[in-house]
Amino acid sequence: MTSKCKTIPFTKVKSPKNTQLWLLGIGAGLIAINLTLTWKSGDVAQVGMSVLFLLAVASLLGDKRHSLDFESGIFPSVLGGLLIGVVLWQSATLGHGDLLEIFLRVSPLISGLAVGLLASGFKGLKQYWQELTILFFLGIPKLVLSSLFDISPLTAKFSAFLLWYSGFEVSLQGVFINLPTGSVKVYSACSGIESICYLLGIAVICLLVFPIHRKQRTLVLVMAIALGFIINGIRVSLLAVISAQKNLQAFNYWHEGDGSLIFGMIQVIVFTLFYVFLLRQQEKNNQDSTELKK
Repeated sequence: MTSKCKTIPFTKVKSPKNTQLWLLGIGAGLIAINLTLTWKSGDVAQVGMSVLFLLAVASLLGDKRHSLDFESGIFPSVLGGLLIGVVLWQSATLGHGDLLEIFLRVSPLISGLAVGLLASGFKGLKQYWQELTILFFLGIPKLVLSSLFDISPLTAKFSAFLLWYSGFEVSLQGVFINLPTGSVKVYSACSGIESICYLLGIAVICLLVFPIHRKQRTLVLVMAIALGFIINGIRVSLLAVISAQKNLQAFNYWHEGDGSLIFGMIQVIVFTLFYVFLLRQQEKNNQDSTELKK
């Protein structure tokens, strides 16, 4: 009597509703950890931007939640679990310093990849390309660009030009802006690279959530870079004037206090108005073309 062995085909792991709730809980927990650590590090601006970017991710996921394919496999699930383990381990062990800042910028993307692998596997990750793109722009560009480029001399030149054009007696020595009664040094942290990266991220969110014509997308990205640089240059000019007046309290307010956040809000508002203008122009052009066809 011969025995026959049956082969058991490998089946993918499908995610029922309770598993989807687990995924939601895991994602919410990772978000809470990142926001808490960012808040404790004192980077209030990054907390605000993180909330904005995560709301955009939640909006995109909510719009297509009924069309998502929740089907994963053993290997992507294991990899996703390992990535989550790395995030949790680093969150518990890293102290203050540059490594923590790098981790906080990278962890949202790693967490997004991990949850995506758990939910839909390798093939299903393409469903989340928009969300992963937003998480990428939340922190990665700032790390990359700040390590490759130092635009402090350019920022110093632009700010000095603004002061000269406004009638101030100003001279420039490298990254030092000199006024008759004082001077200010433009460090890399004040160069505007962070503002540029934030506005680039917001531009990407706008393009993904509220798409416009392809020909205008490059203009949107260029405008984000220009606004981030110009408005930060105005802020540096203001700091130079305040520093020359020996007003330490006002300098700290506009440099590291709520004043710095005000300039960030101005950048976002101006860019938003610009994008709304483009959307209305596109809507008007579409209406005109529709009427011509009639």
